[in-house]
This record gives sequence, structure tokens and C-alpha cells, in this order.
Amino acid sequence: MSYFSHIVLGFVMAFLSLTPPGMLNMTAVRTAIEKNRNEGIWFALGAALVVIPQAFIALVFARFFGENPHIVERLKLGGIFVLFLLSVVFFIQARKKFKGEGAKRKGKSFWTGMLMSVMNMLAIPFYLVLSSVLENKGLLNTEQPFINLFVSGVFLGAFTLFFVYVQFARVIQKRAQFIARNINYILSALFLVLAILTLFKLLK
Repeated sequence: MSYFSHIVLGFVMAFLSLTPPGMLNMTAVRTAIEKNRNEGIWFALGAALVVIPQAFIALVFARFFGENPHIVERLKLGGIFVLFLLSVVFFIQARKKFKGEGAKRKGKSFWTGMLMSVMNMLAIPFYLVLSSVLENKGLLNTEQPFINLFVSGVFLGAFTLFFVYVQFARVIQKRAQFIARNINYILSALFLVLAILTLFKLLK
């Protein structure tokens, strides 16, 4: 496995995982609209930087779980509950309307981006699961310097995605309500199906 492939892998994983409208990218859009493009970019940088320790922690634990598969078995029941919970959360989000307008306030967007990214509790579990799968398939090496290269790719992918949202903020604002409503319904259904399949496997 080459060094470059790990950077690309991290980039693709981060970019695709953040593509659906969510808390971070929609806030980046709102920041660019309410303040200005530069503030949106500062928000994007702050949010992307937090992804670095999140992905790093996930890769370290991915190796640990890979060496202790019995722990993964014990976590399956808890995982089912989380999947059902996520299904409900996204369904509730789908019932809400995204508002692109709001009070125009000045603030330090960089720190706001970092804080909101820290609040993204799904980041570490996401990278944990996907990195475990990629490692089992021989696509990811969870040793140094590959971890650092992968994490670097994750940062670049996250920042690029947020930057794209900022660049097209005005266009996204007009369509955000339609996109967010439908993507949340899709995610809700997806998590529900995963929960049912996981429960079925556990009961077999």
C-alpha cells in the first residue's frame, strides 16, 4: 500500500461522509450568507481541524478492536439501540425546515466551527467502523506513518467539502429545505434497515 493511496482514501471517506446536508455544512452555508465568504472559510477550517483528532482516535481504536473481536460482539446490542435512535433522530430532523436566514451577528467563526465539530458525536464511530472494514479488506494500514497520512487526507477532504458548501452557499440556500428533508428521510430509513438487519443477525 502506497503512502499516496492512504491520503486519497482519507480524502474520499471524509468528503463523501460529509456530503449530505447536516449540522456542520449547513452552518458553513449560513455563516457565509449571514456574514461573508471569508467567515465561512474560517468556519470550515475550524470544523475540519477537529476531524484530525477524531479520525486519529478512531484509527487507534480500530486496530484495538481488530485484535479483540470478542469486544465487538458485546457491542452489537448497544449498536442496535444506537441505530434505532439515529433512525428516529433523522426522521425528526426530516420533519423540520431548514432556515437559511437569521440574525446577522459577528463572531469568531473559526472557534465556532471547532466547537460545533466537537459536538458531532457521530464522527469517531463513523471512522471507527469504516477504518475497521477497510483494514480487514487490506486497503488500510493502521500503523505509522500510514495513520498520519490517512488523517491528513481526512482533513483535506473535510475542508474541501466545507469549502464547496461555502462557495455555493447562495445556491444551496435556495434548495436546502428540499435537499435536507429528503436526505434525512433516506438516512432515517437506512439506519432503521441496518438496525433490523443487525438485530436479525444477533438473534440467529
